[in-house]
Amino acid sequence: MDKKETLRSDLKKVAYYPGCALEGTGHAYNRSTKKIGRKLGLDLVEIKNWNCCGAMEVKNIDPEIQNYLSIRNLTIAKHQMGMDVVMAPCNGCYHNLKKAEHDVTHREETRKTMRKMTERTGDAEYKAGEVETIHALDWIKHAIGEKNLKKQVKKSLKGLRIANYYGCMYTRPRHIFPEKDQGPDSESTNNPHFMDDLLEAAGADIIQNFPLKTACCGGAHTLSDSDTSTRLVLNILKTAEVCGANVIATECPTCHSGLEMHQIRAEKILGIKTKPVMLYFTQLLGLALGLSARKVGIHENVSNSFPLLRKQGLIWSNFQKSNRKSNTWRPILKLFPIQTQSSWHWEKIFWSCGCRRGESNQHTANTKGFDFWLCIDRVPSKTRHF
Repeated sequence: MDKKETLRSDLKKVAYYPGCALEGTGHAYNRSTKKIGRKLGLDLVEIKNWNCCGAMEVKNIDPEIQNYLSIRNLTIAKHQMGMDVVMAPCNGCYHNLKKAEHDVTHREETRKTMRKMTERTGDAEYKAGEVETIHALDWIKHAIGEKNLKKQVKKSLKGLRIANYYGCMYTRPRHIFPEKDQGPDSESTNNPHFMDDLLEAAGADIIQNFPLKTACCGGAHTLSDSDTSTRLVLNILKTAEVCGANVIATECPTCHSGLEMHQIRAEKILGIKTKPVMLYFTQLLGLALGLSARKVGIHENVSNSFPLLRKQGLIWSNFQKSNRKSNTWRPILKLFPIQTQSSWHWEKIFWSCGCRRGESNQHTANTKGFDFWLCIDRVPSKTRHF
């Protein structure tokens, strides 16, 4: 019997809080989230003048200041933009905004700090319950649902055996997520399933009850204790591989980067190689909805998923893209002005026919529905995303 879905029309348009990571190492998550939102007819309105939520560092100095940093974003969404729902795709941001909301509701000390800070900054005073914070998984699950998603799938994810990795901050601590564990249509803190549901609707073969789906990846200790982080990640990777997964789907930029980097470190330092590749769940859904690899930022991942995606027919192979060899180049018949710190100069831009991975100065462009890698020399970072 089909599972009953409860969709929410108020999630068709939400305030978007990308957070710092999605403008850095998690840019592919940012890109793919926006693209699938547009494809599904959902509207993301980025919070004006948003600030860092305090990440994992500020709470070690002053947890109330971290609460204020998070609440300020909710205040802007409500009082400057008139929005009642904020969507935060990063687990750390989602966790911090939820914690701040909980503390404003239950702790007088937090409310005093908020009043003190808003008096100094001139911001409007935030009142508990004015804004609801949701994750990207909540957003797609409750705004679209599996049935509607399934109807829009153009390329089934069949053949991808996916272990869904939620990370430890998506459901912990449980008391700051009162909306979870409220029945079959809500998320579970013990055994989260929203990512499983969505990717299964897109045709993927889900590793049911992946045992380490909420295990810690050691993201907070990557700099201070890299060896511990590597072993925690290796535990997740090896378990996924033993379970038969060829893909680990993620929904957090810190977790995603940690899995990618420590997979490489485990091979180099410990001599242990693992096969699963990492992809954001939004990238997978984007491919299923017919978006190109470039549009969902596959080329921005460290983990090389191109061979697997080509094999499953989810992206074009080199031969399908062009009759020319993949290592041939042809110049575009115009020059682009590139501004440097010292002066303006002109740079030739070349097209490469085929999916080429390599140096950081390679980017993609799209011509007549096909993806090509684009090589740009000495282009300022702010001009690199097309």
